[in-house]
Amino acid sequence: MLIGEYTHTIDVKKRVSLPANFRALMGKKMVMTKGADNCVYVYTIPEWKKMSEKLSKLLMGPTDQRKFKRLMTTGAAEVSADSIGRVLIPDFLKMYAGLKTKVVFTGVGDHIEVWDEKAWKTYREKIENQADVLSERLGELGAI
Repeated sequence: MLIGEYTHTIDVKKRVSLPANFRALMGKKMVMTKGADNCVYVYTIPEWKKMSEKLSKLLMGPTDQRKFKRLMTTGAAEVSADSIGRVLIPDFLKMYAGLKTKVVFTGVGDHIEVWDEKAWKTYREKIENQADVLSERLGELGAI
């Protein structure tokens, strides 16, 4: 399971090291794609196959399903980690997520999210301030 939060720096060659705790779990090849809230999602190849199966079941009629399917598939790229665990985030994904020098890797169970450091801090503070409300809503739904 991918959990935790790690800050790393994009080097001059536009590479970033995967957090050591994530390297063994991710493998050499992975898929990066545009994610919700303007971050980059990173999936292992097996998890991406699961996601692809879910996406293939979305209908092309309903606008939300069509848009989400396009976001996830047209914004995807297969990347490889080098021998010391560095990956090159494609430029179009860096632009989408506003990734500059400092990035934050967050483990979200079945995938990683990559955030611009400042954007992550702002987002994290916002959700932390809503923790009680979120917990209550999810409890009402029977989700937790």
